Amino acid sequence: MTKNREKSLQEILPHVSRETLEDLFAFETLFRKWSKAINLASPSTLDQLWERHILDSAQLYRLAPDAKVWLDLGSGGGFPGVVLAIFLKQSVGSRIDLVESNSKKAAFLRTAIGQASAPGTVHAARIDAVWQKIATPEIITARALASLKELFVLAEPWLIGGATALFQKGRDYRREIDETRDDWTFDLVEHRSVVDKDSVVLQISNLCRL
Repeated sequence: MTKNREKSLQEILPHVSRETLEDLFAFETLFRKWSKAINLASPSTLDQLWERHILDSAQLYRLAPDAKVWLDLGSGGGFPGVVLAIFLKQSVGSRIDLVESNSKKAAFLRTAIGQASAPGTVHAARIDAVWQKIATPEIITARALASLKELFVLAEPWLIGGATALFQKGRDYRREIDETRDDWTFDLVEHRSVVDKDSVVLQISNLCRL
């Protein structure tokens, strides 16, 4: 089982280190333990935790391997924030801020970051409460948080400041894009998910209100 998980990750990131692999395995174990007490993910997805959540998160690092400063909004159970923090350990000077308003989930995130000794800071607050506290990152991520139109509002201070977004979206992503066109202009690159053929990662930059 471990070999299969290792192989599946190396298909996405061929040069992943042994330390990173071990940290991800440990995170998976911790996630399952905490999930028995608090709702970190839908119970129906736990049988596919590695593929559906961890690999899905890891593919974001593949899209911006040289970025050192990241921000994850609505971090929830650590996807993609904690997974990215684990990858960032191998890059000197890298860090990620994780924003999660649910205090129990924030406690889990701090535990996971601490266990991995990863360069992450958890903010137990609403996203609009940290606009002034978190400097503009290079990359902003969000997964299963809100519609694209809502994400633009939540991330606007950083996106107009020069950040690039990597937002993971499902099969209705084209409708979500269309819903933003009356209010925003932006540059868009669509990356097909390497985990789910019906999903995409939307790379968004140069956001501007109309």
